[in-house]
Amino acid sequence: SLLLAGRTGVGRRTLTVLVCHMHGAVLVTPKISRGYELKQFKNDLKQVMQLAGIEGQQVVLLLEDHQFVHATFLEMINSLLSSGEIPGLYTIEELEPLLSPLKDQASQDGFIGPLFNYFTYRIQQNLHVVLIMDCTNSNFTINCECNPALYKKCLVQWMEGWSDSSMKQIPRMLFVDETGQEKTAAEKEYKKTISGNTDFLKSFLVIHGSCKPYGATPSRYMTFLRVYSSMYSSKKMELIKRQSHLQAGVSKLNEAKDLVDKLKRKAREQSVLLKTKQTEADAALQEITVSMQNASDQKTEMERIKQKIAEEAVKIEERKRKIEDELKEVQPLVDEAKLAVGNIKAESLSEIRSLRMPPDVIRDILEGVLRLMGIFDTSWVSMKSFLAKRGVREDIATFDVRNITKEIRASVEELLEKNRTSFEAKTAKRASAAAAPLAAWVKANVQYSHVLEKIQPLENEQAVLVSNLRKTEDKKQRLEHQLNSVGEKVSELKEKFQTRTTEAAKLEAELTKAQEIIKAAEVLIHQLDGEHKRWNAQVAEITGELDTLPRRAQLAAAFITYLSAAPEDQRKASLDEWTKSAGLNAFDLRRFLSTESEQLIWKSEGLPSDDLSVENALVILQSKVCPFLIDPSSQATEWVKTHLKELRLDVINQQDANFITAVELAVRFGKTLIIQEMDGVEPVLYPLLRKDLIAQGPRYVVQVGDKTIDYNEDFRLFLATRNPNPFIPPDAASIVTEVNFTTTRAGLRGQLLALTIQHEKPDLEEQKTKLLQQEEDKKIQLAKLEESLLETLATSQGNILDNKDLIESLNQTKASSALIQDSLTEFHRLQIFLDQERDAYLPLAECASKMFFIISDLSKINNMYRFSLTAFLRLFERALLNKQESGNTDLRIKSLISSLKHMVYEYVCRSLFKADQLMFALHFVRGMHPDLFQENEWDAFTGVIIGDMFRKSDSQKTIRDHIPSWIDQERVWAVALLKASLPVLYQMLNLEDANLWFTFSRSSMCEQDFPSVIAKKISLFQQVLVIQAVRPDRLQSAMALFACKALEIKELSPPPLNLKRLYKETLEIEPILIIISPGADPSQELQELASTEIGRECYHEIAMGQGQADLAIHTLRECAANGDWLCLKNLHLVIAWLPTLEKELNTLQPKVNFRLWLTAEVHPKFTAILLQSSLKITYEAPPGLKKNLMRTYESWTPEQISKNGLLSRAQALFSLAWFHAACQERRNYIPQAWTKFYEFSLSDLRAGYDIIDRLFEGSKEFQWEYIHGLLENAIYGGRIDNYFDLRVLRSYLEQLFNSQVIGGSLLKGKKMTAFPFPISLPNTCSILDYRSVIESLPEDDAPAFFGLPANIARSSQRMISSQVISQLRILSRSVTAGCKFDREIWSNELSPVLNLWKKLNRNSSLIHQKVSPPNERQGSPILSFIILEQFNAIRLVQSIHQSLAALSKVIRGTSLLNSEVHKLASALLEQKCPLTWQSKWEGPEDPMQYLRGLVTRALAIQTWVDKAEKQVLLSDNLDLSELFHPDTFLNALRQETARVMSCSMDNLKFVASWKGRINEAKLQVKISGLQLEGCSFDGNRLSENQHDSPSVSSVLPCYMAWIPQNANGPYSPEECISLPVYTSAERDRVVTNIDVPCGGNKDQWIQCGAALFLKNQ
Repeated sequence: SLLLAGRTGVGRRTLTVLVCHMHGAVLVTPKISRGYELKQFKNDLKQVMQLAGIEGQQVVLLLEDHQFVHATFLEMINSLLSSGEIPGLYTIEELEPLLSPLKDQASQDGFIGPLFNYFTYRIQQNLHVVLIMDCTNSNFTINCECNPALYKKCLVQWMEGWSDSSMKQIPRMLFVDETGQEKTAAEKEYKKTISGNTDFLKSFLVIHGSCKPYGATPSRYMTFLRVYSSMYSSKKMELIKRQSHLQAGVSKLNEAKDLVDKLKRKAREQSVLLKTKQTEADAALQEITVSMQNASDQKTEMERIKQKIAEEAVKIEERKRKIEDELKEVQPLVDEAKLAVGNIKAESLSEIRSLRMPPDVIRDILEGVLRLMGIFDTSWVSMKSFLAKRGVREDIATFDVRNITKEIRASVEELLEKNRTSFEAKTAKRASAAAAPLAAWVKANVQYSHVLEKIQPLENEQAVLVSNLRKTEDKKQRLEHQLNSVGEKVSELKEKFQTRTTEAAKLEAELTKAQEIIKAAEVLIHQLDGEHKRWNAQVAEITGELDTLPRRAQLAAAFITYLSAAPEDQRKASLDEWTKSAGLNAFDLRRFLSTESEQLIWKSEGLPSDDLSVENALVILQSKVCPFLIDPSSQATEWVKTHLKELRLDVINQQDANFITAVELAVRFGKTLIIQEMDGVEPVLYPLLRKDLIAQGPRYVVQVGDKTIDYNEDFRLFLATRNPNPFIPPDAASIVTEVNFTTTRAGLRGQLLALTIQHEKPDLEEQKTKLLQQEEDKKIQLAKLEESLLETLATSQGNILDNKDLIESLNQTKASSALIQDSLTEFHRLQIFLDQERDAYLPLAECASKMFFIISDLSKINNMYRFSLTAFLRLFERALLNKQESGNTDLRIKSLISSLKHMVYEYVCRSLFKADQLMFALHFVRGMHPDLFQENEWDAFTGVIIGDMFRKSDSQKTIRDHIPSWIDQERVWAVALLKASLPVLYQMLNLEDANLWFTFSRSSMCEQDFPSVIAKKISLFQQVLVIQAVRPDRLQSAMALFACKALEIKELSPPPLNLKRLYKETLEIEPILIIISPGADPSQELQELASTEIGRECYHEIAMGQGQADLAIHTLRECAANGDWLCLKNLHLVIAWLPTLEKELNTLQPKVNFRLWLTAEVHPKFTAILLQSSLKITYEAPPGLKKNLMRTYESWTPEQISKNGLLSRAQALFSLAWFHAACQERRNYIPQAWTKFYEFSLSDLRAGYDIIDRLFEGSKEFQWEYIHGLLENAIYGGRIDNYFDLRVLRSYLEQLFNSQVIGGSLLKGKKMTAFPFPISLPNTCSILDYRSVIESLPEDDAPAFFGLPANIARSSQRMISSQVISQLRILSRSVTAGCKFDREIWSNELSPVLNLWKKLNRNSSLIHQKVSPPNERQGSPILSFIILEQFNAIRLVQSIHQSLAALSKVIRGTSLLNSEVHKLASALLEQKCPLTWQSKWEGPEDPMQYLRGLVTRALAIQTWVDKAEKQVLLSDNLDLSELFHPDTFLNALRQETARVMSCSMDNLKFVASWKGRINEAKLQVKISGLQLEGCSFDGNRLSENQHDSPSVSSVLPCYMAWIPQNANGPYSPEECISLPVYTSAERDRVVTNIDVPCGGNKDQWIQCGAALFLKNQ
């Protein structure tokens, strides 16, 4: 078996389940439901034992802390572990059939012995118990001690946490090696950055480590990582999505920009082109104009030319005719010859060519042809080649005769001449067919050449003419042509012009369009430039954000996982530290996890507006572990209900009867369930909170109680409580997220500011809300517009600039977003303005918040003084209703602060007992006006500060020398301490000037007789300090005066409150709690009020006590339903039932008229929530003898007084009433009147009445001894345990009940009788006469009524003021006892004690002094006593030193906290003396006083030892206050005297003498330093104190000794009274009694409370 001890959340349960599965064992764990009792547990055990013992299976029984519903469960497991059986589990009848199957098995195993033993043996073999227990649980040690088998029979495995190396690996495993290959590139990238950044992975563990104080367990660590992971991925997706959107938008804009640039370039080119075209068109136009001009000139020219041509033509015709005439004959010949040549056949030529040698005819003819043709080579070869030429005929036929020169003609004529025959036609023809034409051609040409020569001049002439004509015609033609071409050109130019113009127009249109597009695009781009820049910036920002996202997500996750329960300052400190170590500049959790608009919505749903609440809301919504809301004001729970109302919400209370059903339904149907009024965590909920899901196929089930329920993924659970300190068991700590909504100062300030604004400037709040709303809307609009802009840009197809609609919509969007941007800027400006307006009211909120925390401190003094935030807020709202005097905000705030202060003061004061009102007033002043106190003054006042201590060696003398002589001896120390603590103030006081201070030192109201010169220089509180040092007998008045002036009130106590006035303030939902002092009863007043307000029949009252609870609840429900009143009395008798009542009240829906009145006496365990949620007033018996007597006489009827008409009886009853009142009212003067508070009550008075009633029944003589005996020993005296107090009681009885006082008048026949106090008894039996006597008494008691001295007020002021100061010390503590160790708080709170100890021992050797224990052989008892005293003193100093050193080490962190140190610290934090110290020496209760007293005495005892060893002790002046045990010293003196006188100790009596040495004494000591209270003593006899006498006076030194019983002392017994000597003014320990000469009338000295005490060290 295993005991898995350790911390929750380590995974012990999971491991057990896993190991079980591996070993194939059966796992059994009890299914805890609400009705799970012993019977069910026994059945479970039987099942387990049968499985293991009978069926022989390996069984694991798993038990956890929360399953031990009853202590007996553990005892049963203990016996199961140790012996394998549980006595009494099976009856004999059950065992028989159960064990029968084992018989065969036992015999097989060879087992001999009873079958049951075999059964237990098998159980021990097969059953493994696994106990999972939390070592931080308060019962853990006790459980182990009570059940030794838990550690003797189990393997103890201690599991506090996981190793660091494992913890370091987890983030890497989770975030890096999730799968073998990463899914996407982005993930790859992320994994790379993460794995590269090992520091980041380590930082998870660092953060976890820093949260150890907040309960950081491994399961929390896993939660932390899970929260981080989900938060990181969701934020990352958001950011990346946004980034890609933005990038798309940016790239589209960049495209647009490029496009615009292209367009601009193109437009530039086009505009150049356009210019060219326009220039060209202009040029063409110019040309057309010029051409037209030219054409008209040319036409006139042409006309002239035409004329000239006609003339020329006539001339040419003439010439031509002449030439033609010349050529008439020869021309035909030539033409004919040409023709003939043309007709020559080719064959004929070929034929000639083929001749080898031609005939002469042919030769001649050909030579002629050749010569004519200009060929001078006339060889046959030349002729042949001539004829062979292609186209020779054509050449000849087309030969131009003009080419024939004169020389050629001459040579040819010569040839013709020479060979004429050859050229004759016939001859030629004969020679060849081709020859004849050629010959004719030659001849004709020659002839023609002659003619030509002849007509040459004519031709030349003609040629000139023709050429002229041609020129002219050319010119004409040219002109014509030109004219034609001009027309063409013009039309061409016109066409060109047209084309250019069209082109230009087109270009212009294009350009205009381009310009438009450019303009639009530029406008767009310019407009979107803001966006472009912003988006670019945002992309950069998002990139930056993505870089820091892991760190920020980590911080947020850490906050949600670990800091939800921490108070504001610790949250901030942790977050700041993490932010710094993460290398981030700043981190705003609220901005990171939510938007302004979400926060606005939450506020509108009722979430308080302070930061703490918003942070908590984030935790609730983000946490992966079930939130546990600690919500005293219920605001947060209400918000959760509102916020989640959409999600099928169920709300139940933990106490509801249908609780389990509601949980089952919610789990099955995936509802959201809020469980309210949680007291701790129910065992039933553990499987749900841990999500112990069991897979059944595709679905999951979970155990709820004894049922298995289908688990719906949508199920969500929230737990809530109104208890500010709920008990969350350690094993539940890691399965719930504690979210603490307890009000903090900053949080409350925020709430109050909101309330103030709402009331003072509702429009401001509305404006602000509206503004925020609008701003949020606008922001959302802007975001949507941007989103749509981005969407539009990202999804637009093709050219963005051609898309007119797109551009249009973009422009619209942009225009709207510009408007929104403007309004946002305006909002921002307005908001700053509104915030300034709001902040004007901050001082009020700050002040009120301070007030609430000041009054919250009061519960440290008295558990009943608790105030709820709700009530305070109502009060605050009521203060705001005060009418507005002026429009000036500052003045208004001042008046509001002042009125709120008075309201709160009055509201709180009426809930406090009178005795605590001064304490509250001073605490209130201290909290609200810290400016009235200078540094160290408050600490000096409350006695926390340590002035540089005076050594004992400076003893009284040296100190006395430094202090002015007019100051009482008894005040020297106090003044010296003032001088040391506040030297500057001491300087200003000028105490040396006795005349200046004379009136002050004598005055009975010294607080008002302060020397005016000094009063001007010092503050009011400094005056209080002076009075504390010099005149503590007026300190109470001085404190009250100071408080009244500081709070600007007339008197400390608010006007008395009757229930009728209180009723106006009450509500049906707020019970009224009347806190009563013993002996006070408001029933009568309540009944009267009920009769007038709702009628007696609608008023019900129940006196609570045994068995009344159910009736009370039943009546409560009825009254609430009917609107009646109910009074539940004496709730302090049913403390355990109060939580039930409180929860019932919380669920009530009463009618408007319903009121619940509660009465209770003070009780330290009264339920805090009920106290807070009630309207409280205290109801105490009014002080004073007169009021007391009136109460008694109001409770008695006239018949009770006048019964039987006996005058003595009526007077005896008056004596009883007076005696009762005196006994009760003397309690106001503790410890002088009584040494402690005795509970004299109405029951004593009733018993007294019954005795007197009975004694007067018979006719016998009245016996006063009966009354004396019964009242002294049984009724009143039965409560008294101090001999000297009993003596006072006896003195009263003897004075008041005797025949001289009562009934004596009948004998003497006088009208009035003598009464021992200054009044006279009436001689009648009429109650009215007695009442009139009482009426005639003064309101304020004269001390003489009680036999107290006239200056009693001085003593009581001293006592009361010291009580008030010790209460103020308790209030200044910042912690309550038994709290968890918090280094900072402990260091701050305990440093005064530790520093004092250091200072006390600075130059002393006490700590290191070695002393050997005293042996028995010392001769004298006195020496033995002193050496023992020294030994004990040094031992005590050294043991205290060790304990304080251990404490100091714990605070410094060099040592671990153990229970001894914890006890010591707890006591010191409560400013109580630790019991370990008190057990060694019963010193003062206050630790600082204790330590001072201890060291002073320890040092002083050294001198006693020195004197005793030198044998001079008894001859010296001794001060008993220097001893720890002065009574033992006197006993030692007695012992030694008995030895010296050789008689028994019983034969000695103790005497003191102020007359000088005691003659009868063998040994005597001279004692100084005694002080006397209650009267004065001059050494001869006691005398009465006058009202201005000091309350304490020093007594002259006296001799004390033990003398024989029969010897005569220094004074005769008749003139003496025995007075007690106490160790201190508190009168708690008696040292001895001394007979002091008093001069008769002992009663006077007994009643005045005279006593001696040793002076305070």
